[in-house]
Amino acid sequence: MAEENESPANEPARRVRRTRVARASQAAKRPVVRTSGGTFRSAAAKPVRSVVILSMVVGLVAAVGLPAYAAWRPEAEVLTTQQVAAENAQSLVVASDASDETLARGSYAATTPEEIEKKKAEEAAAARAKAAIGNSASVQRISVDLNMVAPGSGEIRWPLTDFTYGEINLFRPPSRPNHDGFDMLAPQGTPIYASMAGVVRVSQNGYGGYGEAVVIDSVVAGQAVTATYGHMVHGGRQVEAGQTVAAGQLIGLVGSTGNSTANHCHFEVRINGALIDPLPWLQANAG
Repeated sequence: MAEENESPANEPARRVRRTRVARASQAAKRPVVRTSGGTFRSAAAKPVRSVVILSMVVGLVAAVGLPAYAAWRPEAEVLTTQQVAAENAQSLVVASDASDETLARGSYAATTPEEIEKKKAEEAAAARAKAAIGNSASVQRISVDLNMVAPGSGEIRWPLTDFTYGEINLFRPPSRPNHDGFDMLAPQGTPIYASMAGVVRVSQNGYGGYGEAVVIDSVVAGQAVTATYGHMVHGGRQVEAGQTVAAGQLIGLVGSTGNSTANHCHFEVRINGALIDPLPWLQANAG
């Protein structure tokens, strides 16, 4: 048999053919896909593209989600009063069951500064009056014996049987030129009697500055005599307007209503319409 041997001159051509065969073999092993445009791409490019797309999606989510998360804050937890107090033992916690309290006018619950000042002035005047009564050397005490007959007609009686008074309580003293009566100081609830028989003209609560008061018209020795009993305790009047009363009859109880600073009976007398000093008149005629 004849042996075919290729000459060394053909060696470069053989090497080129072997290289092409090797490349063709590797290409045959690599999967090939067809694109929509009709071209062919290696299947190895698909994972690379997926990784790129996934990276883009993650970047987009991070760009949108992170600012929104940064802007979101959880709602503040509602703390109880006990928790607040526990954090700071010196803090003051007002309980929800605390209620408003309406203060009385006696404790300066006034609506205007003028009312407050008026209330303070009234209390100051009351304190001065009590101090004057307590410190006055001329304070006297009178205890009347109703069984004793005083000079006069006997138709006139003492309104109170046991009372005290001082200079400030007299009829028109220098310190009170407009004080038209005589103040008989006595504890609240002390009985007040009609000084004379007559007809009740006024029995009223809030009778001007007299507060709760009774006014009785009488005729004594042919003269018209009107007696006013002021500052009785609220609800203390015992007679009604138009009622006829006898001398010495119970008509009310001592109080401190109206323009008053202490419990007393303001006794005021007019004879034929003219004011008189009640104390000497009673001392001369009552019995």
